Amino acid sequence: MPLSATMVGALLGLGTQMYSNALRKLPYMRHPWEHLLGMGIGAVAANQMVKWEAKSNEDLDKLLEKSRLANERRYFEDVVGQWEVISAIDRGILRKMGTICDSMPEILRVVFEVVNNLF
Repeated sequence: MPLSATMVGALLGLGTQMYSNALRKLPYMRHPWEHLLGMGIGAVAANQMVKWEAKSNEDLDKLLEKSRLANERRYFEDVVGQWEVISAIDRGILRKMGTICDSMPEILRVVFEVVNNLF
């Protein structure tokens, strides 16, 4: 990959210099040192772009991992909190009922009482 980036950058620098000379209606190879300078700058720029892309991908992976962990922590904390509320309701129901109720309406009344007391 670095070799191809270097070649692409060098060709881009050379092409830019030749295009600049063509626009000004000058000979293409008027100052050869300008072509070498353009090729060098193009090669460096292309290699830096490859490095920047690799670094940005690493940073993105770190941010995605951090976000994933935060989402998991948020989700599992919510689930644990919900289970604490449910277990509090269960404890309240058992405390209120003392023994098993004979009818379903009595159980529902006790559940609603406990829920209203919690919130």
